[in-house]
Amino acid sequence: MVTVEERYKHLERTIRGYNISADFEQVRSAYEYAREHHGAQMRRDGTPFITHPIQVAQIVAEMRLDSESIVAALLHDCIEDTDSTYEDIARLFSPTVADIVDGVTKLTRVKYTTMEEEQMENLRKMLFAMSRDIRVILIKIADRLHNMRTMEYQTPAKQKKKAFETMEIYAPIAHRLGLAKLKWELEDLSLKYLDPVAYDEIQRSLEAESAEHNQFMSAVQAQITERLTEQEIPHTTVYGRVKHPYSIYRKMYLQEKTMAELYDLFAFRVLVDTIPDCYNVLGVIHDLYKPILGRFKDYIATPKPNMYQSLHTTVIGDEGIPFEVQIRTYDMHAIAEYGVAAHWKYKRNLRGEQGEGTYEWIRRLLENQEDADAEEFIHSLKIDLFADEVFVFTPRGDVVNLPAGATPIDFAYSIHSVIGNTMVGAKVNGRMVGFDYQLSSGDVVEIATSKSAHGPSRDWIALARSSEARSKIRQWFKRERRDENIAQGRSAFDSELRHAGLTMGQVTDSGVLPAVLKQSGFQTLDEMYAAIGYGGYTAAKAVNKVRNEVRQQTKAAALEKAAQTRAEKEAQEGRPPAPPKVKSEKGIIVEGLSNCLVKFAKCCTPVPGDEITGFITRGYGVSVHRKDCPNANPSRTPAAEQGRWIKVSWSDDIREPYSTALEVVCKDRSGLLVDVSTALSTCKVSVTGLNSHATADGFAIFHIVLSVTDAEQLSQVMRKIHQISGVMKVNRPAG
Repeated sequence: MVTVEERYKHLERTIRGYNISADFEQVRSAYEYAREHHGAQMRRDGTPFITHPIQVAQIVAEMRLDSESIVAALLHDCIEDTDSTYEDIARLFSPTVADIVDGVTKLTRVKYTTMEEEQMENLRKMLFAMSRDIRVILIKIADRLHNMRTMEYQTPAKQKKKAFETMEIYAPIAHRLGLAKLKWELEDLSLKYLDPVAYDEIQRSLEAESAEHNQFMSAVQAQITERLTEQEIPHTTVYGRVKHPYSIYRKMYLQEKTMAELYDLFAFRVLVDTIPDCYNVLGVIHDLYKPILGRFKDYIATPKPNMYQSLHTTVIGDEGIPFEVQIRTYDMHAIAEYGVAAHWKYKRNLRGEQGEGTYEWIRRLLENQEDADAEEFIHSLKIDLFADEVFVFTPRGDVVNLPAGATPIDFAYSIHSVIGNTMVGAKVNGRMVGFDYQLSSGDVVEIATSKSAHGPSRDWIALARSSEARSKIRQWFKRERRDENIAQGRSAFDSELRHAGLTMGQVTDSGVLPAVLKQSGFQTLDEMYAAIGYGGYTAAKAVNKVRNEVRQQTKAAALEKAAQTRAEKEAQEGRPPAPPKVKSEKGIIVEGLSNCLVKFAKCCTPVPGDEITGFITRGYGVSVHRKDCPNANPSRTPAAEQGRWIKVSWSDDIREPYSTALEVVCKDRSGLLVDVSTALSTCKVSVTGLNSHATADGFAIFHIVLSVTDAEQLSQVMRKIHQISGVMKVNRPAG
């Protein structure tokens, strides 16, 4: 039997392994305080209760968290299970430690019941909202993990209840926080009690074939290691693993397959020092084994929302067995394994001095979807922005999530628009409150309604925090008070118009009004007035559109006049000497004109270094084309508009990148997309769009939108792509 003191010494050794500057004196004090206060309390397995806090602290230390987290883990059951108080812990240790312990205690008191998936998702989000410090969640997950490790000593009923809670609440939270190792163990332990027959069957199967599996993984590991050594890629670590039992169970259940039919039972990881080495290793793997089409994912170039990075590829070995290879740097691996805990360690330097605001990104995590399919990822989007929400209860106990600062108005409209429109009062926790009362997580809200209610007040729009409530209030006013809305909207618009120094005559000009209405999405002025009146549109936004349109019409008129003058001079006197060039917008110099609108033609996307020409459009300034663009041929222009062609040139002080497009025609093959992506990455250009499609005759066509500084850089990119095996043509689209 391992003694309590030996367990604690092991904990200290773990901490020293990653944080030699930890406050070991305070850690020891916390251990002795917890041991004294838990006293003679025992666990169901017959061990002293203090072994549980030590083991929870051990899990927290394996996450490599700071000293305060270790201390809080040792004390996490003191407020709940002993005569210790928040004030005692705050005085003896620190207010921060007391806050963490209190947070863990509150999470422990939350009751779970079998409920609909959406309600369970809301409850998961509520746990986050109740935890101002992310370490509360991390310690609670560690607490649940140790309890699941010792669940065999509980009754069958409690085993199933706790396993269900773990699978529905704690494993998904660990998943969202990127705690892959903890998530896998929580899922496996839960499966053990939720479906013991299937769990035992999978375990027996894995044990029966363990020798064969180990032989296969050792052979593959040796092959990869040998080839990487030959290629002189430094400091590589290669290892393999079999999928964990719950992952196998889930695939068998969803795909209705046996273990022998599973596609990717094995996974290998290759860890390297640098990002270039990651891509070098990928090339080696694809040369060593046959890659499976469509099974490559580059999470280094496009990280997941929680900053997970890795290259994933699935290949087939010599024995015809498919397996996955994940390639990442050592830093990426730390984040993949420990998620939020890794960021906490690196960014706080193992200390807890900084405010939680520094880690606001944590509260906007979506999903670490390393093993998730598209449907799971879409479902996980519902967790986004949970820190900006409050969670309240209906009188029946249902959870409703609302934006932070929400009022009873938001609650009423979240239930039903009829409830909101007929609301006459509200109770929070049994007490009458005003409509401007701000709700807090955990409040019980009850709405009083009346059939004789006059409907919502316009003031409610300002009091509501949710877009749903504001939208429903506006809809009511739009439907019930149209004439009143038009009158109020016209008054607000006229006032804003006078403030901007514009007249109604300018608004109703035949060149201005149709454009303003089209941009705003209204058919008539009355429609726009009505929208302003019920709050669906603002007078300021409408007047801004009028002002912009008036300015644009004025500039267009000046361009029209300049074009007409030039045409008359050419007709009467011949072509005059070129006037001095004046710098215009976007690095373009327009002959004889200054401060005119400039846009680049989408048909040919010119970049600096291209020969260009300009065309004076009606109302949209000068459109710049490449001279080799079919649309830039004056002979294709009607005779009446040929005088609109104008000389333009590039400025000498261009600094900004320009967007352009490429079309690449290739012989289709596996790995082609990877090679194209690598070439673009090597050229260090910004790619804003890339799509491809295969043709029936075995070709692949790529359409790439990228930003370059000039034609020379674009030529380099085109040459680089042309060197790729199978690429037949690299064109710049025009016309």
